[in-house]
Amino acid sequence: MTEDTSVVETKEKVSYSARVKFLNKIAKPLASKSLTKKIYKLVKKAHKEKTYLRVGLKEVQRRIRRGETGLVIFAGDVTPIDIMSHMPGICENKGLPYCYIPSREDLGSSMGVKRSAVMVLIRKHDNYADLYDDCSSEIKGLPLDFY
Repeated sequence: MTEDTSVVETKEKVSYSARVKFLNKIAKPLASKSLTKKIYKLVKKAHKEKTYLRVGLKEVQRRIRRGETGLVIFAGDVTPIDIMSHMPGICENKGLPYCYIPSREDLGSSMGVKRSAVMVLIRKHDNYADLYDDCSSEIKGLPLDFY
C-alpha cells in the first residue's frame, strides 16, 4: 500500500433510532432511549460485582429456574428469535420485570467485553441499589403491547 491508501478503522456510533429499525417483532416492551442508557450504566456496575450479573441464554434460564430474581434485559435484534422467544413468558410467570433494548452489541460492550450478549439477569446489590430501583420501577411502568 502507498501512503495515501492506508486503511483507517472507524467505529461509528449508531444512533438509537437507527438501531430500533432492526428490532424483532416480539421486542416489546422496548426501553426508551433514556432508560436504555440507565440500563447500560446498571449493567456496567453489576458486572463489577461478582455473581450479580448473569449473562447469556443458558445461564439466565438456569438461574431463573433455580429461583434467582432480578431484572431481565433482552436484546431486541437477536436472530433467530426462536432461541429466546419463550423467555418473556417465563419472566411473566415468575413475576420478573423485563424489557428489550435495541442492540446486543451495546449490551455486551456495556459490560466491557467485545462480545455481544443476548440477555442478562441483574441481581440487586447495595452498591447500585438506587439505580436498580429506578430502572426496575421504569421497566414495570412500560406498557405491554399485544397484537
